[in-house]
Amino acid sequence: METSGTTSPGSRPPGPPRGTAGPRGPLAGLRIIELAGIGPVPFACMMLADLGAEVIRVDRAGGGRAFGGWHRVLDRGRRSVALDLKDPEGAAAVLRLADHADVVVEGFRPGVAERLGIGPDACRDRNPSLVYARMTGWGQDGPLAAAPGHDINYIALTGALDAIGTDGGAPVPPVNLLGDFAGGGMLLVCGILAALHERRRSGLGQTVDTAIVDGTASLLAMLLAMRDEGSWDRPRGGNLLDGGAPFYTTYPCADGGHMAVGALEERFYADLLTGLGLAPGTLPDRADRTNWPALRTAFAARFATRTREEWTAEFTGTQACVTPVLTVREAARHPQLAERGTYLDTGTGTAPAPAPRFGRTPAPAPGPAPSPGEHTRQVLSESGLTLREIDALIGRGAARTAEGTGPRPAR
Repeated sequence: METSGTTSPGSRPPGPPRGTAGPRGPLAGLRIIELAGIGPVPFACMMLADLGAEVIRVDRAGGGRAFGGWHRVLDRGRRSVALDLKDPEGAAAVLRLADHADVVVEGFRPGVAERLGIGPDACRDRNPSLVYARMTGWGQDGPLAAAPGHDINYIALTGALDAIGTDGGAPVPPVNLLGDFAGGGMLLVCGILAALHERRRSGLGQTVDTAIVDGTASLLAMLLAMRDEGSWDRPRGGNLLDGGAPFYTTYPCADGGHMAVGALEERFYADLLTGLGLAPGTLPDRADRTNWPALRTAFAARFATRTREEWTAEFTGTQACVTPVLTVREAARHPQLAERGTYLDTGTGTAPAPAPRFGRTPAPAPGPAPSPGEHTRQVLSESGLTLREIDALIGRGAARTAEGTGPRPAR
């Protein structure tokens, strides 16, 4: 199979017909090759696909993938080609895909892509305008660069996990939202878009080194400033924004539901007291932290007297910043989120709608997640491989279709 040669910026062949009717999103025309992984890489590529980019996911030729079922929403809106990256011919096919792409995204441990022959240098030798985006937990260098890890490990080492939990209790993992998706996937999207913006000036691509530890540290910026000025000086669960303040925490209700209270400003705090039926003159000064336990006891006693729905009705229309704590299923039915369409009913479950919103170039409705190898023949054909080359790849096991062989594209 032919693997040599370079392409000039803007020389990639057109992708499949996408039509011009209907929304296409602000990233329409952008082509991204995603080397399939878990967590932050598929999340970032979901966001890019949601905003109109054409994302082609390179799945394993064996079809297997860790936690594959968990990623059905994250995998939406792509096409899939299945290749064996350990086979030189499979790796060569990836280079062919990269020849005609704007971005390659990978989440391997440092050095793996280079050993496979599909690292940033190999790709940009052929396509100098390519943005090569890398996602790791620890980064491409440092003593832990090659070590395994998960969200909980990355946020633990950055100091973020230490700040989350109850007074006197152990640190509480915030699901895997903070490291994988906020500190990882969203930072990856930011880096990709920044590199693409710079490419408009230079005409050249570059490598984007995204690490979850770096992104998590950036999310701690305000907390670090609060700590430096002395306003975050207690152990976890004892500070203003970590549940320590009685006016910024949650309370159980009579029916076992919970209400979230965020009455930071004085005018909101006044509405909180009014809603609870508490006279300000009967309560100690909230500015004195030694009074916080007494205030918490008073507020908890009031919230325990009524159900979550009763308290929701009480505070609706006020400025107390008091809201019910909803499950995801309940949230999708809430009037505010329902009107905006924040969640989508996929027919098999609930999924987030594309975000953010754009007035002139709205995002398209997300397409379904593909099966691994569902578009192998189609994608490889578009990338310049002949039918004979594609058949040879499939025959030797370096590529596969969702059905194992799959239909040939039309001649």
